[in-house]
Amino acid sequence: MARRGWGGNKQTMHSKIRTTLTLRALHVLLGLTLCALAAAVLLAFSVVGHAAQPFDDQSFKQAQAAGKTILVDVAAPWCPTCRRQRPIVEQIEKETPNLVVYEVDFDTAKNALRHFRVQYQSTLIVFKGTKEVGRSTGDTDAARIRALVAKGF
Repeated sequence: MARRGWGGNKQTMHSKIRTTLTLRALHVLLGLTLCALAAAVLLAFSVVGHAAQPFDDQSFKQAQAAGKTILVDVAAPWCPTCRRQRPIVEQIEKETPNLVVYEVDFDTAKNALRHFRVQYQSTLIVFKGTKEVGRSTGDTDAARIRALVAKGF
């Protein structure tokens, strides 16, 4: 009489192992898919929450020609002062739909830095059309940043 371990022959046992491994692989794949979906949702919300656009000379000149109020935010990802300014600028941007905000990357946008005569990151510049109406560097006080932006209206 043949021995039957785990309730069946070797073929049945191998089939159960394959089924278990397949189910575990599907479980892992589902987990990875959910993680990727969650990351995509978080990224979408972070992009929606901050609508500033990268500085582009042509669109900047168009906004100036249209007489818009413009905030140029010169920042660096490694700058702690810039990180403190970011939520303030984002909040002002949300509250002020007529404000056009451009981000200038301090590390890579050297032509823009020369154009705006900027020597330091964490510089905020406000324009009303073609006229510069205010500038600050290193300020993290929300009231003063709001007052700076208000000069453009």
